[in-house]
Amino acid sequence: MCFPKGPAPAEKQAAVDQRVEADEINREAVEDTSNQKREDIQSALESRVERKGKRGGSGRRSLLKSSSGGAGYLQRFS
Repeated sequence: MCFPKGPAPAEKQAAVDQRVEADEINREAVEDTSNQKREDIQSALESRVERKGKRGGSGRRSLLKSSSGGAGYLQRFS
């Protein structure tokens, strides 16, 4: 019986080249996706910081009057 010996060396090289090209395309797609995610996260953080600065931040207390309506820190201790 005569069995085929397998693919020719040129066919093997073509398969290797195609695999390398496919890996490179896949890597570029992953890099593009990660860059887009990084930009989205950065813009979300920047907009959050801008909004936080406009409203004065949470937990900020007045030195002039207390939350219960009485004298604040400056009036009591100065």
